Amino acid sequence: MSYSAPPPQQPGGNPYGQPPGPYGRPQQPDQFPQGQFPGRPQGGQSGGFGGGHPRPPARRGNVGLGLLAGLAAALVGGGIYAVILSNVTFQVGYFTFGIGLLAGLVAARIAGPNPVVPVVTAVFALIAAYLGQILGIALLIGKTFGGASFVDVLVEDFSAVHDLWQEGLEPISFLFFALAAFGAVTGAKKAAR
Repeated sequence: MSYSAPPPQQPGGNPYGQPPGPYGRPQQPDQFPQGQFPGRPQGGQSGGFGGGHPRPPARRGNVGLGLLAGLAAALVGGGIYAVILSNVTFQVGYFTFGIGLLAGLVAARIAGPNPVVPVVTAVFALIAAYLGQILGIALLIGKTFGGASFVDVLVEDFSAVHDLWQEGLEPISFLFFALAAFGAVTGAKKAAR
C-alpha cells in the first residue's frame, strides 16, 4: 500500500492552513460566498460525503387555482372597464387588452407553465370584455334615467341592454375583443417563464 506524498510546506509552517496573520493566527475571511458556510458542502446536501437528503423537486403550480384566480382578475378588470365606459362618451376598447393581460398574468403566475392557461384565460378575457361593455351600458342607462340601479336595469331590461350593445357593434369592436384575447395569451406566456 502506498501513501501519497504530503503537500509541500508553505511559508509559516502550516501545510494545510492559511498563512498566519500579523498576530500568529490564520486570517479569516470576512464573509463566505453567498449560500456557502464552513463545513457545509455545496449542492444543498446535508451530508459530508455526498450523503444526506437531496432537494425536493420544484413544486408544480395549481392549474385549477390559477384559472380561478385568472377568472376573478378578468371579472375585476371587466368591472373597472364598465365604470370607465359609463363615464366617457366614446368607446375605450384598448382597455380590453389590459383585462386580458391581467387575467393571463395572474392565472399563469399561480398555475405555472401549462398550455391550457393561455387558451382558457383568453376565453375569460373575452367574457369579461363583453360583461364590461354590458355593465357599462347598464350603468350609463341608470345614470341617464333618474339614477336607477344598474342591477335593476340588467334584471328588468337585459334584452334592451343587449340590443343596445348589438346596435353599437362596429368592426373596431371585434378588434377590441381580439386585443382582450391577445392580452391574455401574452400575459400568460410572460408570467409562465
